[in-house]
Amino acid sequence: MTGSRLQDLDTHFEFGENWRDYLANVDAAAIAEAEAGLLKLLPREAIAGARLIDIGCGSGLHSLAALRLGAAHVTAVDIDPNSVAATRELLAKYAPDAAVDVREASVFDLSPEATGTFDVVYSWGVLHHTGAMWDAVEAAARLVRPGGLFAIALYQKRPTCGAWRVEKRLYTAAGGPVRAAIRGVYKAAFYLGLLLTGRSPRTYVANYKGARGMNFHNDVHDWLGGYPYESATPDEIKAFFERLNFSPVVELPLPKRLGISGTGCAQYTFRRN
Repeated sequence: MTGSRLQDLDTHFEFGENWRDYLANVDAAAIAEAEAGLLKLLPREAIAGARLIDIGCGSGLHSLAALRLGAAHVTAVDIDPNSVAATRELLAKYAPDAAVDVREASVFDLSPEATGTFDVVYSWGVLHHTGAMWDAVEAAARLVRPGGLFAIALYQKRPTCGAWRVEKRLYTAAGGPVRAAIRGVYKAAFYLGLLLTGRSPRTYVANYKGARGMNFHNDVHDWLGGYPYESATPDEIKAFFERLNFSPVVELPLPKRLGISGTGCAQYTFRRN
């Protein structure tokens, strides 16, 4: 399957269906955790009054968080029509009068000429699913105004990335019963790992909302099916942004590990020089 083919929606895992299902879990606590997640990467004063674009908006939860933190205008884009519908539904419920523009688009459809530039570009855990990660990062970076910020999360490269890429491709192509079986095996192994380290699976799942306001079961489905899949080392990410004339502001790489239960996202904020 060619790289350009991987940029087509029909080769992707159906993220949007998962996000629409997730909306039932959104409550005040989830929104508060999403706000806290944004503030790890962006100072409150950088969000307040900002023009912000959320590339790969998913459920719309972080577009909502940005609005609640004072963003003057949010543009939320996603290639998946179900994600666009989920975002519109969430914002209509929690921010009906906010200045928002929710649209169906690929990052490769965006340009400063067509979309304008933004004080903040935000793309968390998205651009590694485009089928052309570095091209996607560069396309998104062009939308940052001079002096503006780009908050991004990308999968951190692990020794197991090749195996996970195969698993994700198989999961995305599989039917419902096979997917359910894979989820069952994964969760059983994950819970066993928690027990072996003295942690309660029940407590872990109950408190999972603390992970950026997410839901454990939706996240497992998202992780196992997250195809296309690419990853990068922290050094690769920082070197790439340096070539684009950006300087690091926040660096939150992950500890070194094999990635047996998942590779995880490293988070960064860069400022355009």
